[in-house]
Amino acid sequence: MASTTPVTPASVAPASSSTASSSLGKTTINDSVVAKVAGIAARESRGVFALGGGAARAFGAIREAVAGEDKSQGISVEVGETQVAVDVTIVAEYPAPLQDVSDGVRANIIKAVESIVGMEVTEVNVTVNDVHLPSDDNSDDAEARVQ
Repeated sequence: MASTTPVTPASVAPASSSTASSSLGKTTINDSVVAKVAGIAARESRGVFALGGGAARAFGAIREAVAGEDKSQGISVEVGETQVAVDVTIVAEYPAPLQDVSDGVRANIIKAVESIVGMEVTEVNVTVNDVHLPSDDNSDDAEARVQ
């Protein structure tokens, strides 16, 4: 299980990438790659309808229509030399238990980042911004009935 020690300013580099060296060369992993891995893992979690707040989702819908889906929407990362902290904002599906959804998102992000990126995850902060109701999908039908 990953440590829950918070990332302190001393352990987080202000750089926009993480670098590891070996005798055969250097590997640099950009922060955006870590955010994308975390975003994909969060979306795969049971009970997650979407990532990001209302404005981010609206902007994301426009961006998706033009350039494709942004896998790191709703994700913020702080990357140090060997550790990463992740903040994620989600929209949960109703009636999924919110604490279970948050725990699942946290576990998926930790597993994905530690196995794919190879960095220790010190914390994953989950913000549940909204709850998606199944009736929200049928809002067009409701508007058609009421005139």
